[in-house]
Amino acid sequence: MSLSAKSRSPFAVALLASASLLALSVPSVSAQETTSSQQAGAEDKAVKLKPITIEGQAEQEAGDPTPPAYATPPAYAGGQVATGGRAGVLGNKDVLDTAINSSAYTEKLIRDQQADTIADVVDNDPGVITSYSYGGSGDRYMIRGFVLDGDDVSLDGLYGTAPRQLVDVSMYERVEVTKGASGFLNGMSPGGSGIGGSINLVPKRATDTPITRLTTTYGMDSEVGSHLDVGRRFGKDNQFGIRANLKYSNGNTAIDDEQRETIAGALSFDYRGDDTRITIDSGHNEKNTDHGRTSITLNSALTSIPDAPSASHNFNADGTWADLQDDFIQGRVEHDFNENVMGYIALGTRHMEESGIYSTSRIDGTDGSMSYSSSYIVRNDTTNTAMGGARIKFDTFAVSHELNVGASGMWNKSHQAWAFASGFARNSGNIYGETPSSYPALGAATGDLNDPGLRNTNDLTSYFLADTLSFLDDRVHFTAGVRRQSVTTRQFDLTSGARTINYSADEYTPMFGVVGNVTEQVSVYANYMESLSPGETAPSAGSDPTLTNPSEQLAPYTSEQYEIGVKADYGTIGGSIALFQIEKPSAYKNASNTFAADGEQRNRGLELQIFGEPVEGTRILGGVTLLDAQLTDTQNGTNNGNSPIAVPDYVAKLGVEYDLPFLHGATVNARVIHTASQYADAANSLEIPSWTRLDLGARYETDIRTYPVTLRANIENVTNNDYWASANGGYLTMGAPLTAKLSLTVDF
Repeated sequence: MSLSAKSRSPFAVALLASASLLALSVPSVSAQETTSSQQAGAEDKAVKLKPITIEGQAEQEAGDPTPPAYATPPAYAGGQVATGGRAGVLGNKDVLDTAINSSAYTEKLIRDQQADTIADVVDNDPGVITSYSYGGSGDRYMIRGFVLDGDDVSLDGLYGTAPRQLVDVSMYERVEVTKGASGFLNGMSPGGSGIGGSINLVPKRATDTPITRLTTTYGMDSEVGSHLDVGRRFGKDNQFGIRANLKYSNGNTAIDDEQRETIAGALSFDYRGDDTRITIDSGHNEKNTDHGRTSITLNSALTSIPDAPSASHNFNADGTWADLQDDFIQGRVEHDFNENVMGYIALGTRHMEESGIYSTSRIDGTDGSMSYSSSYIVRNDTTNTAMGGARIKFDTFAVSHELNVGASGMWNKSHQAWAFASGFARNSGNIYGETPSSYPALGAATGDLNDPGLRNTNDLTSYFLADTLSFLDDRVHFTAGVRRQSVTTRQFDLTSGARTINYSADEYTPMFGVVGNVTEQVSVYANYMESLSPGETAPSAGSDPTLTNPSEQLAPYTSEQYEIGVKADYGTIGGSIALFQIEKPSAYKNASNTFAADGEQRNRGLELQIFGEPVEGTRILGGVTLLDAQLTDTQNGTNNGNSPIAVPDYVAKLGVEYDLPFLHGATVNARVIHTASQYADAANSLEIPSWTRLDLGARYETDIRTYPVTLRANIENVTNNDYWASANGGYLTMGAPLTAKLSLTVDF
């Protein structure tokens, strides 16, 4: 399929046109031209932050509790992370005041590192490992040793509206990573993953300072593009804001014969009134890939895993492609009925269209011999989501309360069709040599590839209640909450349309957390939280006639987390230490020939993170995660005590930026990522070695004719190391080759 021939959705065309018109029609207003009355109004509404916060701007936005105590946390010293982020239904919170471990990576970091997708951003987080989803081009994550699928990323606190697979981060102000089970905070994720943590995207919205920013980009091998970012505030006291982003890039990547095209746009509107806040965020995210190098599976007969081929080698079959397109819009309204009661409602919808011809690659021999099958998959999803509730503040004697009560729902319909290689035929090749010039011929389709039929529906509804008690002069905060989650899943036969699965279940997920501010700079915390996942489905009677419950879908799994930690914020440098244990059930056929959730994976770990600008002109960001993960209950005890698939013993990451003292405006940076070895099977007989990646970069900021200009250069994997980056899911993802990126940004 020719990428240039792909049709554009009417939504995308309208969005891109709106962004262009805004850039042309709205005059630029410099900070100096702001009237004195507006400046005075801004000062009157300024949030009184703790003395330890030295950088950034806090602004009241939708999603914030009653103002001004919990305004959106500003950037921390150095500008790479924020002082806080969204704690699920509890709203935006300062890091020191929450009983959870989280990081919020800023738009500045995204620009300076020239990040393209979420995976590029969370490469800074020692608790996250990235990989590809099997057979496709989507990003997949592992947090605290548990998988987070691309389907399960939230957008401004709502599940179901964020683009899936490959998300272009140039449209977002922040990428927030919350560690740990979050069934209460966020509800059950659409795909049921995220046992070890969650990711939330914060849309870009207009700032008090006008923005007109144009960036041109180049990436190896020949990927060129441009990005326009325009934002304005207007009206009395700048109550209204509008922000538009438009990005296009196309060309070959550093991987041999891999071509990618990106078309992305976002348009956000917000209103900041005295007692009402409104946001409307919309976007188009399109990623088209020709001959993409995807992940690779392993033959069960393998005795060892061959060394990774050349980092730039594309072992996928020719003729493969994937087109991914998401359109979304969501809105949020909040109203302060008085200084103690705030009500809110959020609504959103997303339409997704995906299609592709995939060549599923498999390593068959230790000499690198491979085989290739093929599939043509079409999927169209429509998802609607909603959340509403209230935050109520009151006092009982010497104890202050913040009561959170509300409900949420997500309703998804998925239309699908597919065709696989005729007779599941496979072509031959070798991972070190030539790849097949084509994929095996496709057989008969299941469903209509031109008009996919309804495959399944997934409805998630919940009710939640929490109370945060603050006492001892607001130095101790205790939160107790519970969420009642209902799951209804239906599946349909694509040929007859008959319903084949009708499953419904309810479950409660509690949360307890306590945080104590030892000093203004140090806090200690502890929590107990749970996550909820759909139960596994037993094999069919045809595949295992001995089962007593063939094809039964089990009740939802409840995973439990215990965590204690310490957080510190000394104004210019901050960090955290966390100890955690997460227990996740798993299913297998037990001694009674019943498929049951009798298994368990237990992950214990220690997380250390550090960030900030300890010395003026020197910034650091990174940490280390130590993991002791075990399969504690397995079928017949065969794998008891083994390490789970793709969970390394440790991950270490450290990034350093340094402003050159002899050249004003010049900054150099370096980042090292090291991951320990990982097993690719539960028996621990197949292993990929540890690996290290070195990234280097530089940027130069200056003025040309009064216009601020920034030139950036980044090189990822400077040593061009050949390595298997992840064994997530039991299949391998290769690390990217040496990749140079250049960009030129001009602020008008």
